[in-house]
Amino acid sequence: MLRNTKILATLGPSSSTPEQILELARAGVNIFRLNMSHGSHDDHRARLQAIRAAEQALDRPLGVVVDLQGPKLRIGKFPHATPVQTGDIYEFVLDEVAGDNKRATLPHPEAFAALKPGHRILVNDGKLAFHVEQVEPRRIVTRVAVGGDLSSNKGFNLPNTVLPLSVITDKDRKDAEFALAEGADWLAMSFVQTAADVKELRDIVGKRVGIISKIEKPSAVDDLDAIAMLSDAVMVARGDLGVELPPEDVPVAQRKIVHQCRHLGRPVIVATQMLESMITAPTPTRAEANDVATAVYEGADAVMLSAETAAGQFPLEAVQIMDRIIRRVEGAPDYRKVMALDYSAADEPDRTDAIAACVRKVATLLPVTVSVAFTTSGATCLYLARERPSTPILGISPNLTTARRLSLVWGVVAYHGPDAENLEDMVVKTTFCATKLGLAEQGKPMVIIAGVPFGTPGSTNLLRIVYP
Repeated sequence: MLRNTKILATLGPSSSTPEQILELARAGVNIFRLNMSHGSHDDHRARLQAIRAAEQALDRPLGVVVDLQGPKLRIGKFPHATPVQTGDIYEFVLDEVAGDNKRATLPHPEAFAALKPGHRILVNDGKLAFHVEQVEPRRIVTRVAVGGDLSSNKGFNLPNTVLPLSVITDKDRKDAEFALAEGADWLAMSFVQTAADVKELRDIVGKRVGIISKIEKPSAVDDLDAIAMLSDAVMVARGDLGVELPPEDVPVAQRKIVHQCRHLGRPVIVATQMLESMITAPTPTRAEANDVATAVYEGADAVMLSAETAAGQFPLEAVQIMDRIIRRVEGAPDYRKVMALDYSAADEPDRTDAIAACVRKVATLLPVTVSVAFTTSGATCLYLARERPSTPILGISPNLTTARRLSLVWGVVAYHGPDAENLEDMVVKTTFCATKLGLAEQGKPMVIIAGVPFGTPGSTNLLRIVYP
């Protein structure tokens, strides 16, 4: 519980029983991901119910992310796998044809409207690449930049091309309705191109669920600030991002996204291939361990396991080693120094920014054991987490949904409990909760922030130092 960086784990065939889910939560998972690209609503409903049962058993909030599939862009049919040679001319046509070594169907009119000479078409996760030379209403002429075998229904990517389409499919709408009906805490949105895509989903779901924007296209990196401000959290989705960007650009993009989200006060998740070798091996490579450590040093709110826990042979071991890496980095002598280097004040600080900054300063002057925030919406904890204080953040909320969402936020120990009625009650409840969770120490101070009158969202105006 006392890790700053949270673990987000994907559930799947390797991790779907109530016993497995409870075991993963005990090992350190803070929030679970349900991937709507796989499985039925009944499958995911059973997993969500098992998560809620684990939450009851452990007596701590566990968050649930429903990850929407988004549009799947695929080429047409081929009678059989067909090789294309580097340097050859190759055509993509809107008409339905049997694919061969000269042409294939691209059944997406939006691509014909958006592509221009000089753009690229990547197929099969970037294994094949085509440079666009000519665009006609129903035909795109390309030159093969990287050859290989083409076969039916392979996915394609269009780097640096913004497609004029809704990124919310009919399936996504049904999956979002399912998520809302089942009480999911977050919706992860795939294929985000610009802030307009996030607004479209926000218009559908409102504030009933948190929105995580997955940054997996270069255009989304370019529009990051606007996307982050309309989102409740951001994910560095390095799978498709790694297809559309050169490999050497991905670490730079990751650092930019994490740094900017920290500056804006938006939780940020680093995802994809973090411990990829553990799908089939009981231990990670040294490079993978270093990858997780880098995300922790950068100050990411959470790191994510995908196939490692969903379909891998060692889901529990993957969580355990990720937990160990995080704890080792956060206990390193230089951890706080590295975190401080990336700190920057808010562009337009308000009253809560000022109080949160005071908490960070107080914790450097006094032996504070915990910083406590009474919060209805969770916003106060986000302000505190943005400061990356040296103490754990105890977020006490009367709203269970808020407590569950806070399970994603850096440094926050989320607690579902009643709001304070007055100042004296605030101290009593803080002491009780902090002691119960092992965060209080006799004779050492705790810092409490809250809004008076109590229970009023956005009214943070009080900082108090108390001794248990």
